[in-house]
Amino acid sequence: MKHQTAYCLITGVWIVPVLISIPSAYFASANKVPHGANRSKTFCALIWTVDQQLYYRSYYLFIFAVEFVGPVITMALCYLRISRELWFKSVPGFQTEQIRKRLRCRRKTVMVLIGILTAYILCWAPYYGYAILRDFHPTLISRERNSLVAFYIIECIAMSNSMINTFCFVSVKNNTVKYFKRIVLLRWKSTYTSRKSTDETDINPQLTEYEYRLTDDMF
Repeated sequence: MKHQTAYCLITGVWIVPVLISIPSAYFASANKVPHGANRSKTFCALIWTVDQQLYYRSYYLFIFAVEFVGPVITMALCYLRISRELWFKSVPGFQTEQIRKRLRCRRKTVMVLIGILTAYILCWAPYYGYAILRDFHPTLISRERNSLVAFYIIECIAMSNSMINTFCFVSVKNNTVKYFKRIVLLRWKSTYTSRKSTDETDINPQLTEYEYRLTDDMF
């Protein structure tokens, strides 16, 4: 890839989300809602007028296509091509133990790619499904008492996709567990050493005072 192409892609990655988020920033507002006798709560949301129903439904369908359907199709096609190269392409030479190990690593990578795509779909599908249900059938959600709690749970599941991806990528490396154990062991050793030195420091003054008293009694 040329530097000019890379710069254009990086610029596009930043500009396109900014353009897409302009309607959300324009219609976002914070309103105070009465809560009790002398109290009020601030309600932050995107408030579209009634005559703009067609626009906001089209906007959220566009968001659904760009942020969910598009990435799923793109990842599926890219991972399918990568998996075909890794799974079915044979390694030249005799089937030694090293070659068999490389084949196992390849197939493990394929399984990780499938897991990443599956995790993305399972984490984000409820989020966008809830958004579509909220925009096209709001009465179904408004009837439920715990609809806001359900939304926060669904949002937490969606945001956990980044954590799941990290675990998937870390699992590809065979030395991850070994290095993790080494880090824990070094951490335990440093804590034990500092604690031991602190205990010795607390004991030595007592010994010094005892030796001084013993010497004074002798003379």
